[in-house]
Amino acid sequence: MAETQSNGFVFSGKKRAAGACEFEGDDLFKAKKSMLPTAAWENDPAAALASARHEFGEHGGVNMSIEASATFTVMEPETMRRMFAGELGPDRDFFIYSRHFNPTVLNLGRQMAALEGTEAAYCTASGMSAISSVLLQFCSSGGHVAASRTLYGGTHALLTHFLPRACDITTTFVDVCDLEAVKNAIVEGRTKVLYFESMSNPTLTVANIPELSRIAHEKGAMVVVDNTFAPMVLSPARLGADVVVHSISKFISGGADIIAGAVCGPASLVNSMMDLHQGALMLLGPTMNAKVASELSGRIPHLGLRMKEHCRRAVAYANRMKKLGLKVIYPGLEDHPQHELLKSMANKEYGFGGLLCVDMETEDRANRLMHHLQNHTQFGFIAVSLGYYETLISCSGSSTSSELNAEEKALAGISPGLVRMSIGYVGTLEQKWSQLEKALSRMQDSTLFNKN
Repeated sequence: MAETQSNGFVFSGKKRAAGACEFEGDDLFKAKKSMLPTAAWENDPAAALASARHEFGEHGGVNMSIEASATFTVMEPETMRRMFAGELGPDRDFFIYSRHFNPTVLNLGRQMAALEGTEAAYCTASGMSAISSVLLQFCSSGGHVAASRTLYGGTHALLTHFLPRACDITTTFVDVCDLEAVKNAIVEGRTKVLYFESMSNPTLTVANIPELSRIAHEKGAMVVVDNTFAPMVLSPARLGADVVVHSISKFISGGADIIAGAVCGPASLVNSMMDLHQGALMLLGPTMNAKVASELSGRIPHLGLRMKEHCRRAVAYANRMKKLGLKVIYPGLEDHPQHELLKSMANKEYGFGGLLCVDMETEDRANRLMHHLQNHTQFGFIAVSLGYYETLISCSGSSTSSELNAEEKALAGISPGLVRMSIGYVGTLEQKWSQLEKALSRMQDSTLFNKN
């Protein structure tokens, strides 16, 4: 499907001939940030999304048509040779095979680039495929990564076990709040990547993205940030990060029904990752299905509204639970160690994130609380993941962080009774708070609350 642009909209046209004149090559990935003043984008990712070009369907539909083809035809045999030689490509509407590029997936990539304020983005079949592909693109055998010691369990396992065994890529884990320790962990000339989460899973530690990026860049390392916990709230690329990765399955999807990921960064990086001979995305093949991409493209426009409500309820519950004497971890609380840091970095009006943690100290108490929350008061569901419209609750130490051993959990600050709550937005705030209060009252444990 060819594209003809008019005032930021893209209409269907005829496929370009191989000899047709070229148009802007950056259209392959890039969102049209130039249509909006930079200052407006910096203050609101929703404004950047609104300024990105809109693609109409084949017959004038308001939604882009789904390109469900695995393979694409050409008009002349010579065109095929030129495509494989790199002379013709998706920037001129020439597609080979959907593992390489697909028009529908590219459209979602442009939306993700607009959301994160990067030049380009490419969407993948899962968050872990996005993470692993980026690391394998940057690091060769014998390479080194410096990483936060508090990470999603799957990422931690990738860095601790798989990459050393399969690729001879090693990792030094460090407390990213200790900037001097981070500086010492990065070996100039050897460390290729500094990797951390904008808001750590599950402890909700907020990374000082500008300072960490400065330290890494001074030593020649690339900065890769997982922003899964804070879309709209934080824009790591604007704060100095080179690459932003996402599990789109979470807040961006919002429906707990899709597995997907994204790599957002410079166009040169995305192009290199899709290189026919050495690209990690191209050769490992974590391909997103076009139908999934179409579904997600329809959800991103209301992500900002959803995030605001997730965050509004999270801060309300966190403050109320704290007043009850519970040990609550939430970046929106003034006593959170990085509260002021987050305020200084965050995009305005999106709050402090849609997750909070309650430390019940022991796994038994955590399990009792979760049982009451789900089975007696219907406050939420005992389930992993996050960003769903219902509240999801889990005991991190025995679930999504179970890949870490006891010592690693202690270093990461993950207590055995840490209950992570991804706050949903169904029902009214007061209705759901009443359910939460009833669950707490059922605990009947005098040691549950802090009496000091």
